[in-house]
Amino acid sequence: MWRNARIALAVALTTTCAAAQDARKSGSAYMGPDTQAMQADDQANPGMLSALDGEALWNAPQGVTGKSCASCHGDATTSMKGVAARYPAFDAAHGAPVDLAGRINLCREANQQAPALSREGREAIGLATYIGLQSRGMPVAPPDDARLAPFRQKGQALYTQRMGQLNFSCAQCHDDNAGGHLGAAPIPQAHPTGYPLYRLEWQATGSLQRRFRNCMAGVRAEPFSYGSAEFIALELYLMDRAKGMAVETPAVRP
Repeated sequence: MWRNARIALAVALTTTCAAAQDARKSGSAYMGPDTQAMQADDQANPGMLSALDGEALWNAPQGVTGKSCASCHGDATTSMKGVAARYPAFDAAHGAPVDLAGRINLCREANQQAPALSREGREAIGLATYIGLQSRGMPVAPPDDARLAPFRQKGQALYTQRMGQLNFSCAQCHDDNAGGHLGAAPIPQAHPTGYPLYRLEWQATGSLQRRFRNCMAGVRAEPFSYGSAEFIALELYLMDRAKGMAVETPAVRP
């Protein structure tokens, strides 16, 4: 009897976990049909303009060496497939995780392609979008690297930490009120599957960290700097939550 009860409990827990996993929704699920259609059509998706910028830069000679990204990495459609789905990743030289934008600048530095690209500038966003596009449709696959554990825990702590004059946490909006609305804007589940993405509000393609800064300003908190350890830890945690979901870069949002 006890054996049957344990089996039943295991089946119930497995079913519950699977249901919870299935309950995850991309931000695109909360968009209106017009926005969803814009994202789905590469000819209409304005984020694809950033991908074209990135493709041009990928193949252009850079810095004192005159090398391009393609000089080392070859055709991005094959060499970069799945790469964006695995970032942030641990960088041994720095003893900390780096995000995709950070890796791009580290590559430039190594090949004397200085100066570093401004994180929210057209070139950096273009390259990140073009690289991200190569992983579109692939599952988010955070690295199985024990060195990332303390940074991911820091990201989780930041996600649940109340901050700002409004004393709100990320979790209060994106867990407790996901599917609701903040004014006219839908509240998604905070799965970062589409970044860099084109936001109609911005009239531009932007990074996940730009969105973080918008949210922090919205709760009247002092935003962390672009590329900060806090933002990278938070991104690391959110990518872990989105494990197995499909990359959508470049997504479109209101």
